[in-house]
Amino acid sequence: MNKIPPVDLARQYRSISEETEIAVLKILSSGYYVGGAAVTDFEKDFADYTGVNHCIACNSGTDALYLALRALNIGTGDEVITSPFTFIATAEAVTMTGAKPVFVDIDLDTFNLDLTQVKNAITPNTKAIIPVHLFGQPVNMTQLMEIAIAHKIYVIEDCAQATGASWNGQKVGSIGHIGCFSFFPTKNLGACGDGGAVTTNDSEIASQVKMLREHGSSVRYRHDVMGINSRLDALQAAILQVKLRYLDQWNQQRQAVANRYQELLSPLPNLKLPQAILGGHHVWNQYTIMISHRDEVREKLQQMGVISMVYYPIPLQLQPVYQDLGYQIGQLPNSEQASYEVLSLPMFPDLTIEEQQQVVYCLKDCLS
Repeated sequence: MNKIPPVDLARQYRSISEETEIAVLKILSSGYYVGGAAVTDFEKDFADYTGVNHCIACNSGTDALYLALRALNIGTGDEVITSPFTFIATAEAVTMTGAKPVFVDIDLDTFNLDLTQVKNAITPNTKAIIPVHLFGQPVNMTQLMEIAIAHKIYVIEDCAQATGASWNGQKVGSIGHIGCFSFFPTKNLGACGDGGAVTTNDSEIASQVKMLREHGSSVRYRHDVMGINSRLDALQAAILQVKLRYLDQWNQQRQAVANRYQELLSPLPNLKLPQAILGGHHVWNQYTIMISHRDEVREKLQQMGVISMVYYPIPLQLQPVYQDLGYQIGQLPNSEQASYEVLSLPMFPDLTIEEQQQVVYCLKDCLS
């Protein structure tokens, strides 16, 4: 049997190679490699796609989160509520500002924040909530925004894995005060390197983010605040602009892959399959099941040529770097259970029916 990878970026590249190479060669021959029309054109196109007034490109999703927090003047003494079941960048950006991440447990049906627990985590020091639209599944933003507005708290959407997802017809990244995106190659909209963006409808926030990404400067060689160097380079912007034209098509293909998995896997016992929640448009950055004896099953799959992934084996509240926050084993049980049982199966737009059938055949064999 053929080896099946968790993602195959080379297939995607081959499908758009001619357009991509023309765009890249145009940048190379122009001599303008940082900033310029390629970046501003992409920012405009991505703002239009997301449905916001402003898009500020930067060099990673991590920086997007950090810049968003800084633009809201969040820092030492402040608290930011977020999920413990996500990549560390979400909480890392909070810590980098001097603020304290406060972890709220997840809902095992969505892998997203359990919004029924968010209210109890709010204190006078809470300045923001960062919902993570994990694996492409949007958070219930109607409920979350009601909580945030009632308590006068900012909402920063972590859209790293959910570009193109929506809640009640509104794109993620346009519902909260700020949206933060990653263009890491494996994302739904991925560059050929690192990249990120901040989206907002607030002109003042946009101005602050622009200044912060340029060493705290809005006028050349005048620096009003301490910023960072976080610019999306022109080559990546040109590549992303090409790929943006195909994003909805690729997301539709991901939906078809997810639907086939649901059909093929539903007869198998002892699996918890992912579900798209009512009101949300899931874009399936990952197709993640829950299964007991996960590590044993994963090893068997690998021996049969099916490469699966574990996102994430250690929840953030139990990471060594956050031991000083005082979280105990058992305090956030759903995030712990997920870390023991989640398994992400191969998922990418060009995954064939035959490959999916092979994945399911091998998984069935592991369970017998």
